[in-house]
Amino acid sequence: MSVAKFQTSASKWTLLLALALASVALALTIGAVDISPSELVQCLTSACANQLNDTVIWQVRLPRVLVGLVAGIGLAIAGAILQNTTRNPLADPYLFGIVSGAGLGATIASLDTFGLNQALALPMAAFLGAMLAITLVMTIAKLLNRVEQLLLTGVAVSFMLSSVSQFLLYLGEPFATNRVMFWLMGSLGRVTMTNFYVISAVLLTVIIIIVALHRQIDALLLGDESATSLGVNVAKLRLLLLTSCAGLTATIVAYCGGVGFVGLMIPHIARQLVGVTTLPLIFGSALIGGSFLIWVDVAARSLLRDVEIPLGIITSAIGSIFFLYVMLRNRQ
Repeated sequence: MSVAKFQTSASKWTLLLALALASVALALTIGAVDISPSELVQCLTSACANQLNDTVIWQVRLPRVLVGLVAGIGLAIAGAILQNTTRNPLADPYLFGIVSGAGLGATIASLDTFGLNQALALPMAAFLGAMLAITLVMTIAKLLNRVEQLLLTGVAVSFMLSSVSQFLLYLGEPFATNRVMFWLMGSLGRVTMTNFYVISAVLLTVIIIIVALHRQIDALLLGDESATSLGVNVAKLRLLLLTSCAGLTATIVAYCGGVGFVGLMIPHIARQLVGVTTLPLIFGSALIGGSFLIWVDVAARSLLRDVEIPLGIITSAIGSIFFLYVMLRNRQ
């Protein structure tokens, strides 16, 4: 690598890292209660000047910002790995039926048939439902023995589980139905630091797996036959990666609800900036995805007075415009 190329690459990574750090810091100052940068520094380094700022920063904004950061990182990494693993640029964690499965689990938990604690039951049931969806998708795809059918299988499973959820919601109590519907659209309004620790632990595990296997993942980009000739067990590698991404996405969905298009859109941006090979792609996607979801959450809680916009509405609007632009650009 020439000196000029190295300096250009270093500048890109410096900018992406600075963007992520600045996003975290600035997001803590924006909201219904204005907090100046000097007040933020004082609260983080010593003690807040007043009790209101202390409560807003430590109990409200910091959990939201940190969970938004790791959720954006996780969704972007999952999308990047799924796209490279399946060699399909349209691959996305949510196309594998994960949101529908999580919605079914959350719907069953909201019925409160067993008198469970809703604060614990909803995310746990959502996680189990998401893993059920992935199990169905992987089992059917294995029977078909064609990786190209993964997305179509995911769409079919998604519609199937969604129909069950809608039937249960139709029969359910109105308040529980509203709660589940809002949750499915995505929100960071109820996250805690415990959620941050759980998502971070799963995210770190997945990153370690990807880093350890990055050369084999790169081999998949050459095609299954070429990867096999290089000594890669394609079937086992793909199963491990898909399961890891599914578990990571299911964990995020369990706490944050459905936030679409992040895993579909961010890897495309990262490839333009840092390349297509695994290591630069996942770290570039991580920095861009984390920053992106932080600012989506800032917009969600700031655009309308006294009303919080679901995250999924904003990400879907941005994502649809983004892909219309990509389609028009590729047409020319």
